[in-house]
Amino acid sequence: MNDGGRIRVAVLMGGRSSEHAISLASGRSVLEALDPDRYETVSIEIGRDGRWALPSGNGRVPAALEAGSDPETRPGETLPVPAESKAVATTLADVEVVLPILHGPFGEDGTVQGLLELAGVAYVGAGHGASYVCMDKDVFKSVMRDKGIPVTRSITLREGAEIRNPYGYPVFVKPAQLGSSIGITKVRSEEELAPAVELALRHGEKALVEEFVEGVEIEVGVLGNLEPVASLPGQVVANFADWYDYSSKYDEGGSDLIVPPPGVSQEQIERAQTLAVDAFRASDCEGMARADMFVRADDGEVVVNELNTIPGFTATSFYARLFEASGIAYPQLLDRLVELAIERHERRQRYLF
Repeated sequence: MNDGGRIRVAVLMGGRSSEHAISLASGRSVLEALDPDRYETVSIEIGRDGRWALPSGNGRVPAALEAGSDPETRPGETLPVPAESKAVATTLADVEVVLPILHGPFGEDGTVQGLLELAGVAYVGAGHGASYVCMDKDVFKSVMRDKGIPVTRSITLREGAEIRNPYGYPVFVKPAQLGSSIGITKVRSEEELAPAVELALRHGEKALVEEFVEGVEIEVGVLGNLEPVASLPGQVVANFADWYDYSSKYDEGGSDLIVPPPGVSQEQIERAQTLAVDAFRASDCEGMARADMFVRADDGEVVVNELNTIPGFTATSFYARLFEASGIAYPQLLDRLVELAIERHERRQRYLF
């Protein structure tokens, strides 16, 4: 901690992915909600070109950059960060906890987490391995199936592979390593399948053809390290589309979250909470995640679809609202995540490498 007893926190936001703007909104919401009596904050923005910068108006000068200091000697200068100034790497070396509020590739996929591991800095959320597993929907589902956790059925196609769909129509086609419904198509006929696969493969090397699940779409938040807890589930209702697309997620009034979900039994709620925690543990997650799930209409089975390790993080994002409905307000949720980051960092210091 600094001399005032506050925890030095850096919020890392923006990023190279197409979810850049969403990350900025989440990061700014986090900065506004962190209690200034408890935290000394600084933001670091990553541009779409991959360059890291300290935006003007951060309001603090890292101790390493105060008059008389020599930033050339700071360990942070050895980090492979394409920065606008030496202050960026120095800031990473000077803080106690980093909140990587980044979505999509080059942020949610383990790349930044690995960098922070090399820097020896505590950070919020899943580690580099769990981040990669959950970001790659193909790998994630393989892990879940191996652990006996029910997931939506899908096949994976690479460029040049035969385009096929074993599930009938409608069906979803999506990039394997992207979020926020970017590059996703709800395919309603065979004629639409090839263009949908082509679109998905513009965003990465693998595309998923995923079954359409008739039923209730629900989300469950998970919070914790070695003993994670699940929030109450919430039902996702898209207001202007027949599926939860990009506009449903981010346009004002595009969707509603109903907590607890109507028409879902207490047994199904408890099953969803159990599966969310099981998926969190099976993928070696820590800190936070949001499980996207379905309750099938035909047999009532609960199945996992995805696990998001850095969900949208404004005060009105689903993850925050799920825990607010479960008794943990947004500022307290952030407090808990910072505590979990420090706890994990200290725990891992005990291991021999």
